Amino acid sequence: MERTAINPVTWAAELGFKQGELVSGHTRTLYISGQTAMSSDGKPEHDGGMAAQLALSTDNVEAVLREAGMSLADLVRLNVYTTDVDLLFQHYGVLAARLGAAGMAPTTTMLGVTRPAIPGQLVELEGTAVA
Repeated sequence: MERTAINPVTWAAELGFKQGELVSGHTRTLYISGQTAMSSDGKPEHDGGMAAQLALSTDNVEAVLREAGMSLADLVRLNVYTTDVDLLFQHYGVLAARLGAAGMAPTTTMLGVTRPAIPGQLVELEGTAVA
């Protein structure tokens, strides 16, 4: 598989994401449903705690990736939905550090939403991985 960053501007790379990524020669694509801070038995965790919710949501993304024989290094797209963009920015390092450790800066969209499907959740992560 070959991945080529498409960045017609430089500021995106400085913020840790790509404007686009061209993927060729891949054999598998995984579309990851929105992952929130839910325990393995389906209970919401960390009500009102953005950093903890972001960490557990990322754990849950990684669990889906592992089940498919992939890792964060295979992410090419990550959508971040949050009820509080300003609060998310204060804790975004939780996610950025995990992506950085995997050597990954996926294409990313961040959107403020009224609320995700699960009450009390502040953030939801949705992704696409290719390998």
